[in-house]
Amino acid sequence: MSEFPEVFLDDLPRVSPEREIDFGIDILLGTRPISIPPYIMALAELKKLKEQLKDLLIRFLFDLASHLQGATFFCKIDLKYVYHELRVRKSDILKTAFRTRYGHYGFLVMSFGLTNSFAMYMDLMNRLKIHEKIYLTHDLEWVVVVFSLKI
Repeated sequence: MSEFPEVFLDDLPRVSPEREIDFGIDILLGTRPISIPPYIMALAELKKLKEQLKDLLIRFLFDLASHLQGATFFCKIDLKYVYHELRVRKSDILKTAFRTRYGHYGFLVMSFGLTNSFAMYMDLMNRLKIHEKIYLTHDLEWVVVVFSLKI
């Protein structure tokens, strides 16, 4: 943290800031977007689904709180969430769009489920390869995260 004090803000913005590198989705010529209508559910099914989602959210929050219990230090980022720090190019947000009964949505940051997200993350790691002799492996992994936050 002492090497990159400008990265650790007091308050993080709701969406990651614009950086030098954005995640893009390149489409092959002659291909068309996939268009599937939303799945229609009966009211009883929808009610049951909402209950399940609420239960999963409560479990997630409970698990999160139990993992933090007794911890001395906290950081505002975690490696498994680094994918959400890479913004999608403004011109490609429509390519990530999906529709639900509640409206249309598009990803502003990279979704973990996108196919190329791992390749993009590995590209950031490869850019730090020159520092391999300086940092221990654990430190190098954290520098990757910090580097991705800086660009």
